[in-house]
Amino acid sequence: MTHHQLPTEAKPPLTPVRQLALRFSSTRRGARLARHLAVQQFTEWTGLPYDSDPARTVALVTAELASNAVRHGSLPGRDFRLTLLLLPDHFRVEVTDTRPERLPPPVPPQPADETSGRGLLIVQAYAGRWGRTVRDAYTKTVWAEVPLSASGS
Repeated sequence: MTHHQLPTEAKPPLTPVRQLALRFSSTRRGARLARHLAVQQFTEWTGLPYDSDPARTVALVTAELASNAVRHGSLPGRDFRLTLLLLPDHFRVEVTDTRPERLPPPVPPQPADETSGRGLLIVQAYAGRWGRTVRDAYTKTVWAEVPLSASGS
């Protein structure tokens, strides 16, 4: 049984316990800074150690979503936004970029010899849920939820 799916429209999350949103340059450095900040904020808000499995999952998921925003979702001179939400039972990572027409495709199984294109497979494997939302003609948000408990979300 798999609980990973890519819905066409995401339901709005529950009211967050905590929330933070910051903009980063659409560069590799911006993506790296977003990953570091997400893990730092996660550990501060949850009290879980930096080397815990959920913190590592936050690092992987944020790295993939930010990297995709830089690689596939940026326009010259436009930043991406990282939004972090601590909800009662999960931590949500949202990355908003400036290319709403470039939606992430459904994740097909990849042959073992593929050397790229595995980012969303990683997100699907590690996140409790993930998806994308387009709310206007100028941006899209790709999000992933990391369960705070071992039982998942």
